[in-house]
Amino acid sequence: QLINWDGNLWSILRPDSAGPPIISRPGQEKGNHLKFPLQKRMYVIPAGCLAFILFFTVFGDKGLLRIFELKHDKDKIEARLAENKVENEKLKYEIVALKSDRRYLESIARKDFGLVRSNEVIYQFPTDKK
Repeated sequence: QLINWDGNLWSILRPDSAGPPIISRPGQEKGNHLKFPLQKRMYVIPAGCLAFILFFTVFGDKGLLRIFELKHDKDKIEARLAENKVENEKLKYEIVALKSDRRYLESIARKDFGLVRSNEVIYQFPTDKK
């Protein structure tokens, strides 16, 4: 038996049909086949846009997570700055004391460098080991 090939595979498989079978959803009318996908797109497109905006609002370069991280870093830097200011003030007072107060200078020389005056006698006692 010879088959006339017209380029349509469906005409060979089902000679009584002119094209592929039409699959329809239950409750879908024959003339109303574009209504359901259009209604679906009306919800999917705005939902996709909102999801996109929400994602970049939370996870983006200027998102909420980055803002919280930067705020935490700022708080740590401000705390370190306050500590450095306190230490700086102590060092300023020490500089003034070293420049003007001879007793403080002498105490530093005795404590840190072990210096004594020429007329002083140093007594060293052995430590008791029990």
